[in-house]
Amino acid sequence: MPDTVVTVQNPESKPAGKPGVENGNVNNIFSWVEINYNYFKTLPGILKLAQLILGIICLALASPARLPGTNWFLFVVIISFIATAIWSFVYLLSIREAINFPINWVLTEFFNTLLLTVLYTVAFIVQISAWSRPYQSYYRNPNIAAGVFGIINAAVYGTGVYLIFSDWKKSRTSSTVQQQ
Repeated sequence: MPDTVVTVQNPESKPAGKPGVENGNVNNIFSWVEINYNYFKTLPGILKLAQLILGIICLALASPARLPGTNWFLFVVIISFIATAIWSFVYLLSIREAINFPINWVLTEFFNTLLLTVLYTVAFIVQISAWSRPYQSYYRNPNIAAGVFGIINAAVYGTGVYLIFSDWKKSRTSSTVQQQ
């Protein structure tokens, strides 16, 4: 009859070799994080950076909100900026690859970017129409410029929607071919 070796561990001690703060090694908590600078060298990455920069320009030109239409414009710009910053961090930290949730990331980003494109389109129309009346105000020209940058940013978001849609279509086609 073979001998069985049993190792009994002290219940008060922590498990050895387990990554985390309990061993005093904080770096192991973030071992799943992988910095991906190369994404921002691709066209979708460059578009995300352009969206962020144009959003900052729109915020700077339209602040403070002097007319009610500018409130809506700034709301859309801020929401778009936050959403784009989150997606940028998702790609920068390779969160898509690290998290194993049953999320269709491409489709989620597609609908998010599509919604932001529609909101930006409505917002720049409201912004330009609110400031197109003949005001003799110091704030008129910067706010019209904010609306023009809003047009440009809506076009950049629209380009992003097209690229994400084509990426989604390619992924659907390749998964259909693999199933057959």
